[in-house]
Amino acid sequence: MKYLLVLAVVMVALWVWRNNRRVDRQERPPPPLPLPQDMVRCPVCSVHLPRTDALAGPDGRLYCCQEHRLRAGS
Repeated sequence: MKYLLVLAVVMVALWVWRNNRRVDRQERPPPPLPLPQDMVRCPVCSVHLPRTDALAGPDGRLYCCQEHRLRAGS
């Protein structure tokens, strides 16, 4: 009989714990989605990268790294 009582207490505790987790998930708003970024292509290696990470060359073209910017300038 005591095992049945212990089992009942454990089952009630699990039920309460799971219901509290569901309530926490429902109350929390989803994280905001990141805004899309304008992508550009490096003319040397054709890699696509965000415009904010690109390096402008002397000719106004955008490059992925300093090495490619220097290589295109020579």
